[in-house]
Amino acid sequence: MAERAPLVMLVAGESSGDQHAAAMFRELRTLIPQVRGIGMGGPAMREAGIDIRVDSTGLGVIGLAEIARHYGEIRRALEAMKMLARTERPDLLVCVDYKEFNFRLARAAKAAGIKVLFYVSPQVWAWRPGRVKSYGRAIDHMAVIFPFELPFYERHGIPVTYVGHPLAGKIAPVADKGKVRRELGMDGPGPLIGLLPGSRGNEIRRLLPMLLQTAVRIAGERSDARFVLIQAPSVADGLLAADLETAPVPVRVVKDRRHDALGCCDAVITTSGTATLEVALLGVPMAIVYKLAPLSYWLGRLLVTIPFIGLPNILAGRRIVEEFIQHAANAEVVGGEILRILNDPAYAQRIRDDLAEVRALLGEGGGSRRLAELAADLLERSVR
Repeated sequence: MAERAPLVMLVAGESSGDQHAAAMFRELRTLIPQVRGIGMGGPAMREAGIDIRVDSTGLGVIGLAEIARHYGEIRRALEAMKMLARTERPDLLVCVDYKEFNFRLARAAKAAGIKVLFYVSPQVWAWRPGRVKSYGRAIDHMAVIFPFELPFYERHGIPVTYVGHPLAGKIAPVADKGKVRRELGMDGPGPLIGLLPGSRGNEIRRLLPMLLQTAVRIAGERSDARFVLIQAPSVADGLLAADLETAPVPVRVVKDRRHDALGCCDAVITTSGTATLEVALLGVPMAIVYKLAPLSYWLGRLLVTIPFIGLPNILAGRRIVEEFIQHAANAEVVGGEILRILNDPAYAQRIRDDLAEVRALLGEGGGSRRLAELAADLLERSVR
C-alpha cells in the first residue's frame, strides 16, 4: 500500500456509530498512517480526521412510523452515499450499525466491486433471521461485537470475526465517587439518579417528559434525591430546553465526563440501546425504558423472537434489570423500581453483581483495535 494512500469510506447514522467509527479510524491510522477516510457521520468522526460528506445528525430515528416521517431525508442521504461510492471508488466501505440504510448501501457498493466490512451485526438473531442470507450476499466480512453472534454467522457460511465490544475496557466503575462528585459539582447527601433520554430526537421527545415525571414521583418519597441528565454528544441543547425549563424538579445537565457522571449515580433510568451497556460497565443499577409509535410497537411484537430488549438482559440470557416498554414506561411503575433500588440495599447489590457478569462477558477490550486490524487486512487484499 506504499504506492498510494488507501481510501476508506465509513458510514454511521447514529451517535453510538459515530463514536465507534471514530475510534476505529484512529486505530487504523496507527496501522496505516497514510490512510484517508470519507463518509457519513457526526462530530466524533469529523474530529478523528474523516472527511464528512453527509452529516448524519438528525438521521438517527427508530421505528417504522418514525422512519416513514423522515424517509425523504434518509433517502437523499442514501443516494448521496451511493454516488460517493461510485465516484470516489474507495478501497473499502465500512458500514457501522444503522442496519437498513447500510444494508442498501452495502448491496450497491458490492455490486460496484467495492469490498464491504459490516460492523455491529444487525440483530438477525432477534428478528427476521431469514435476512442473514441477504446480508451474506451484500458484504465481504461481518465484524461482530458479542460472542454469541459468531457461531450464528459461521453456521450460515458468512465470513465473520468477533472483535469484541468497542466499549469494553474503556469504561470501568468509578473508584472514588465522592471525589468525582465534588469535581463535577454533584456532591450532596442524598441519592443521585441519572436520566438518559437517548440520542435520537424522536426518543427524547417521547421519553424525556416521562423521565421528568418519574423524577417527581421519586422526589415525592425521597426529598433528598437529586437528578442529573446525561446529554449525548449528538443532542442539541434546544432539543432538551423546553422540557427542562418547565421541569418540576431541579435537573443538572452533564455533557462532558459523561461516564464519570454516570458512574457516580446510585441508580439510572435509561432508554434502551448502547447506553444500557455503558451503565452496565459502570456497575450502576438501572431501569430500562422505551416507547415507540403504536404501529412500530405492534409490528415489532410480531417480528421480534427474543424476550428482552435490553442488551444487559440479552447478554445475560435472563432478566437482570427491569424493562418498561410502551405503556409500562410510566412515572408510577418506573419510579417504583428506582425507589426499590434506592431503599433496598440487597436488591441493588444483586443487580450490581449481575452487571459484573455482563462486564465479564464483554471481555477486556481492544475491540476498536481488532476492527482496525481486520480493516487493514481487507485493505491489503483490496489494493494488491
